[in-house]
Amino acid sequence: MHKLNLDNKMSEDSFLLGCERLIDSPPQWLRSARLGLLSNQASVSGSLRHVRELIIASGGRLSCLFSPQHGFYSEKQANMIESADGRDEALRIPVVSLYAETRVPPAEALDMIDILIIDLQDVGTRVYTYTTTMGLCMEAAALAGVKVVVLDRPNPITGTEIEGNLPDVEFRSFVGRYKVPMRHGLTPGEFAGLIRSEACMDCDLEVIGMRGWRRSRFYGDLGLHWIFPSPNMPTWETSLLYPGMVLLEGTNVSEGRGTTIPFQIFGAPWIDQARVFDRLEKSAMRGAVLRPVVFEPAFDKYKGEPCFGFQVHITDKKGFKPYRTGLAIIQALLAEHPEEFRWLDPPYEYEWEKLPIDILIGSGPVRRRIEAGEDLDILESEWSGGLAEYELQREQCRLYAD
Repeated sequence: MHKLNLDNKMSEDSFLLGCERLIDSPPQWLRSARLGLLSNQASVSGSLRHVRELIIASGGRLSCLFSPQHGFYSEKQANMIESADGRDEALRIPVVSLYAETRVPPAEALDMIDILIIDLQDVGTRVYTYTTTMGLCMEAAALAGVKVVVLDRPNPITGTEIEGNLPDVEFRSFVGRYKVPMRHGLTPGEFAGLIRSEACMDCDLEVIGMRGWRRSRFYGDLGLHWIFPSPNMPTWETSLLYPGMVLLEGTNVSEGRGTTIPFQIFGAPWIDQARVFDRLEKSAMRGAVLRPVVFEPAFDKYKGEPCFGFQVHITDKKGFKPYRTGLAIIQALLAEHPEEFRWLDPPYEYEWEKLPIDILIGSGPVRRRIEAGEDLDILESEWSGGLAEYELQREQCRLYAD
């Protein structure tokens, strides 16, 4: 069963998040069922009240909390830095980490609940792990006979634009479990519907949709405060760069971790800024301008070393293509620094054999074509067939108008 609790005919002036609509019109089960909640610190209302507080104040009975990668307070860094199980002392209930020895809700935790509520802020990119965690929860809940309720949130980089190749099946991973492009153009609630359809899953799913959201709206257009859902996502604008700049995680180039503006800057001690800049200018950077910078990461790659690189300034957020930009940057670094540039070795996000860059791209052949300097226009044109197929699938999951 897939039930949609959505009235999207309201005016945009009455915008409400899914968590606010849950409390505005509480269903009968909110006060009668044993509830679990998968959330983190970004799971707040427009007035910045955490969804946990809203549920308790409305008479809900929370029996267990679950946290995704980065922890319940979004305090942990990335790539296999795990969170331990804990306890919410105020509610006197367990907090189960879904980014630890297991990334699937354990049976003993699901035995404690009748309904699992999921309220997570996604960033619209395939490799951001919260949608994978949601899918694993849905799979486990279906087997346990537990209902899943997704409280929907905006896609911060719009629900109109999609970009990138579909991942090859042999590169399915924790950062690419479902067949979606890098920029997928779905809200969490829509993504849950896609997961259910793709996995042919018998999950009792209800999506409590937003009221008044339009697909073409960026997060900055909504009048909402941005609460970072992970420690390296400090602004919503960061999420617009992320679908491309995240590829640098698979290289020996710093993607800005250890600075205050991760994914907005990149660099390494060996980069010749003039040469890389000239090559990227010739490749016609679209909707963005590069500004030379020098930075010293406080942790991660090149800790304490001066890195020469660039900050990416978006000048046209509607026309900007983040995935293409990330691939163009990698091609420029390969061409200008063939001796210094390299791909990082495994492991990466619980994949122990495949190259991290192949996991991120979702394809070994695409990586090899990037290495060969193949024209990005050709690659994009070849991806168009897969994207057209994906669009048909996405259309079945759409909950909101443009």
